[in-house]
Amino acid sequence: MSKSEIEQWDAVVIGGGPAGLMAAGELARAGHRVLVAEAKPSLARKFLMAGKSGLNLTKDEPFETLLRHYGSAADWLRPMIEEFDAAAVQDWARALGQPLFAGSTGRVFPEVMKGSPLLRSWLAELESLGVTRRTRWRWTGWEGDALCFQSPEGLCHIRAACTVLALGGASWARLGSDGVWADVLAARDVPLAPFAPSNAALSVPWSTHMQPHFGAALKSVRWQAGELTSRGEAIVSQRGLEGGGLYALTPALRNGCGLSVDLMPDLTQDALQKRLPKDPKKARLSQFLKKTLRLPPAKVALFNEMTAGGAPKPLSEWPALIKALPIKDLSLRPMDEAISTAGGVTQDALDAGLMLNAMPGVFCAGEMLDWEAPTGGYLLTACFATGRWAGRAAADYLASSTTR
Repeated sequence: MSKSEIEQWDAVVIGGGPAGLMAAGELARAGHRVLVAEAKPSLARKFLMAGKSGLNLTKDEPFETLLRHYGSAADWLRPMIEEFDAAAVQDWARALGQPLFAGSTGRVFPEVMKGSPLLRSWLAELESLGVTRRTRWRWTGWEGDALCFQSPEGLCHIRAACTVLALGGASWARLGSDGVWADVLAARDVPLAPFAPSNAALSVPWSTHMQPHFGAALKSVRWQAGELTSRGEAIVSQRGLEGGGLYALTPALRNGCGLSVDLMPDLTQDALQKRLPKDPKKARLSQFLKKTLRLPPAKVALFNEMTAGGAPKPLSEWPALIKALPIKDLSLRPMDEAISTAGGVTQDALDAGLMLNAMPGVFCAGEMLDWEAPTGGYLLTACFATGRWAGRAAADYLASSTTR
């Protein structure tokens, strides 16, 4: 391999998702020659898939409220999100010509409710900045100080003054986030946390009695797992339960906590107690659920499913079960089906600019970092923010390198 066979770039960004594109923009605006290398035939596939059901860019809420949704990683991510918070995300999207609106819960969407127009404008901006893109370029690691790629032209080598890795987590491999990069970094003694599913649907072995309710939404409910609670709807699917109301509870469910649901969160248990039939001998649970409480069919079916078997539940236990109905025999769906993953490059593997301590000049951003957040705009906000942060730090690194 001669020097003439190795391309030279100021910066190579590996991964063409939101974090990688954000980093590329920052490097290009600082005047550097930037190459974005993406393994798939097109860029930002997961971003576009998320946009098919309405691209939830961020959550319009006070900064401290937003930050709490990053759990144990909140202190680590604070300076990055503080510099590119929900308001900044909205300003950025509008500057790319995308009108936005906020829903009743504060979730922010493009008016067109999809990601493709925003991505087209974003890529056009990057092209105007001189960013070069190559697709079907799969990074395989390093050979000496050169980056190695499997490409349509065969094995290619690139030497970069700095590199930004934005390789995603380990879910939705078909869209590019397969996590195989972990072995490459582990071989370089980069500390990694094991991957685990986040924002995952649940498998529940339904009886045939639940079949008429597949596709029904469980609304006006409150879910609890361990110390985590979430008030949001879920869908009864053929395989179990899925939906934003459950996804925020994945960390607790991963740790083995049980799941329960409050079917009537706007009524206290005492209020339910007062609605119980006065004559226990004439009390019928089905009539109480349907006629007295007027629960919709899906809620009644779930209650019956979870309390089936064994002796009939005494009247005195009905209110407590309605307020905390245990969901039995559940399990998380496989990691590749999860919306996102926890685990990845740990905080102690990186300096304050997201550069690897073990590999000067190599930065990391996005979902490949060890943080997690629920759906609702939080995932994209942190991907944008960490990508921007890593891109700026990489530009500073290049600037300092030229003055040495």
